[in-house]
Amino acid sequence: MMKKSWKKALTLLVVSSLTALALVGCGSSSSTDNKTTSDTGTKKTDTVSSATLDAIKKRDKLIAGVKFDTNLFGLKDPATGKVNGFDIDIAKALAKDILGDENKIEFKEVTSKTRIPMLDKGDIDVIIATMTINEERKKQVNFSDVYFKAGQSLLVKQGSPIKTVDDLKGKKVLAVKGATSVKNVKEKSPGVEVLEFDNYAEAFTALKSGKGDALTTDNAILMGMSQQDSSYVLTGGLFTDEPYGIASKHGEDEFTKYLNTFLKKINDNGDYAKIYKQWFKEDPKK
Repeated sequence: MMKKSWKKALTLLVVSSLTALALVGCGSSSSTDNKTTSDTGTKKTDTVSSATLDAIKKRDKLIAGVKFDTNLFGLKDPATGKVNGFDIDIAKALAKDILGDENKIEFKEVTSKTRIPMLDKGDIDVIIATMTINEERKKQVNFSDVYFKAGQSLLVKQGSPIKTVDDLKGKKVLAVKGATSVKNVKEKSPGVEVLEFDNYAEAFTALKSGKGDALTTDNAILMGMSQQDSSYVLTGGLFTDEPYGIASKHGEDEFTKYLNTFLKKINDNGDYAKIYKQWFKEDPKK
């Protein structure tokens, strides 16, 4: 009996010791977790992982969706094959910020119609392509803070009787598929006939060949067309606000924070002002 009692007591002692050790271990882990939460509220910034940012760094290249047909923002030179413009230089600055080299970048052509599907499929990392921030698009992509402010206007041949958006009634207006300008002009001038094209080059060519009375989109884009052919001028003032943002995959909030930090950085260090002045020949509007 004594031998059995001794064995029982020893077993209880071992079990009690192991339980105590387990509790100490759990208590230690809990204490560490609580400390992390109370000290920072969330994970430290340098430990937060962004799938997009990680993919760019692993690839050692940023893939940016840009326009190839939009003078001043993204226009491909057929002689050299190079794409130049304001959006192009913003994208290069982003590549330099992420990878330390502005040349570690690939430009893929997007249009207003194709840019979101290309982003969704993973063909591009970001859209930097005169893309207006609006509530409908926010359901599909993440937007950075505003990096350019534009407004919708009209482009007409010099001498045109069209002076304002009210003069469009009974006229044919040219626009680009997928752009906010189509919906806007229909709201501002009910009953107007709108012909839509795949890109701005096609729309401008159609205007010059007499297929429409006016072309509508953001004033900055129209300004580039007018520079290409001075017989076409802007008219009608601005009848919408068109704030541009850098778009990335929906739900990639940490990468969006990174983009906002990047935009603040180039604003603070003067790089943004240099890029802006190079293309628009004036200082950025405050």
